[in-house]
Amino acid sequence: MTMARESLRGKWGLAIGTCFIYGLVISVSGVAFIAPLIIGGPMMLGLAMFSLSLSRTNDSDLEILFKGFKNFGTALGAYLLMLLFVFLWSLLLIIPGIIASLAYSMTFFILADEPELGASDALAKSKRMMRGYKWKYFCLNLRFIGWAILCVISLGIGFLWLIPYMQISYAKFYEDVKTEYQVNLEK
Repeated sequence: MTMARESLRGKWGLAIGTCFIYGLVISVSGVAFIAPLIIGGPMMLGLAMFSLSLSRTNDSDLEILFKGFKNFGTALGAYLLMLLFVFLWSLLLIIPGIIASLAYSMTFFILADEPELGASDALAKSKRMMRGYKWKYFCLNLRFIGWAILCVISLGIGFLWLIPYMQISYAKFYEDVKTEYQVNLEK
């Protein structure tokens, strides 16, 4: 979380604007029932690309948010497969669904780094990478609950800062897990 704040220093306006545009596009697409299913994957991939770019202190801009559409088929497939798997695990009980969502949480970051991977390959790699890290990722998410309550109290205005902070924190978490994963593969 500290590294995320460092990455956001001087770039809060760009991060807030990008996350706001992301939320606006998803919300507007929600008017048509099927549209969020179609654009959800490419938009999530674009948000992951933007978050990684900003967290790595590369030059970031709003256009990166829409670069997920360049890999439309894979992003759509990954999104639909992830929704399906989480839904099927949730049929057993809520807890297996939560565990599945944690296992697949790195899918779009993986696709951002390795666009040549297929949807099912990215999901499988996310599942392998998160082995042993799901609890840590869950705890990271728990740390944002207090901030989310404050955002609700502020009538939602605080989410303009919280969502970019969360996204960059997730990107930093991915970088850590990816490094550990590669080290373990080399052993």
